[in-house]
Amino acid sequence: MYAIIASGGKQYKITEGNRVKLEHITAAEGEGVQLKDVLMVDTGQGTIVGTPFVKGAYVQGKVIAQAQEDKVAVFKYKRRKDYKVKKGHRQPYTELLIEKIILEA
Repeated sequence: MYAIIASGGKQYKITEGNRVKLEHITAAEGEGVQLKDVLMVDTGQGTIVGTPFVKGAYVQGKVIAQAQEDKVAVFKYKRRKDYKVKKGHRQPYTELLIEKIILEA
């Protein structure tokens, strides 16, 4: 069984027991989280596609870590104009352990 969920403007294919890095979710480490934006569920016998979301379906997960990705250098430059700017960016993320995919009918 797997599901396609939407989180932070992106789509993720998840299965039970997977670890997944999502865009930052406001929850403490060790806290349970329910993701209700389920776009599709494949049960093995059939596939349920939502319009846009599957009614009665949600994903139960547990927050493992709140962290930041590696730094990405952002360098702006204009030739012959003596303009150079170097900045860095670290994107925050939430790492989840997927416990259950629940489909209420």
